[in-house]
Amino acid sequence: MANSKEQTKPARARLSHYGEDGRARMVDVSAKAVTERTARASAFVRLSRAVLRALPRNPKGNPLEVARLAGIQAAKRTSELIPLCHPLALTHVDLELRTTAQGVAIEASATTCAQTGVEMEAMTAAAVAALTVYDMTKALDKSIVISEVRLEEKSGGKSGRYQRKVAGKK
Repeated sequence: MANSKEQTKPARARLSHYGEDGRARMVDVSAKAVTERTARASAFVRLSRAVLRALPRNPKGNPLEVARLAGIQAAKRTSELIPLCHPLALTHVDLELRTTAQGVAIEASATTCAQTGVEMEAMTAAAVAALTVYDMTKALDKSIVISEVRLEEKSGGKSGRYQRKVAGKK
């Protein structure tokens, strides 16, 4: 059996955020073509029925609208939060938040014309929107759970299109 150094070395060589010396680095995208890039991400905030019923009466304002705006702002600041992300000129960011019987489903989308993708911006938007829902409702319940922050789809760039497979669908 290989030791842990041998096991991680091949994986590290495949990750573009590592140099040959194993140190983290920002990827040089200057040779990449500028193309339209899109990404869609999601998150879920599990809320009790009592919190769901109280959403419209929140004294801080409409939690879903505040969360939507927080997500947009977060997408624009992703490179300040994630150390090796490139700063991107986003051409569009949008979030949709909808209540379900179990909580709040969040979907974030981001678009740019750039040399690198917007997956991190979409996922950051979804995550920060979820955290904002928590912040605006935590006085009612501390057991709120944020889950399933994930990339749903992306397009553009060398790797092309990706779409998450839905369980049970081909």
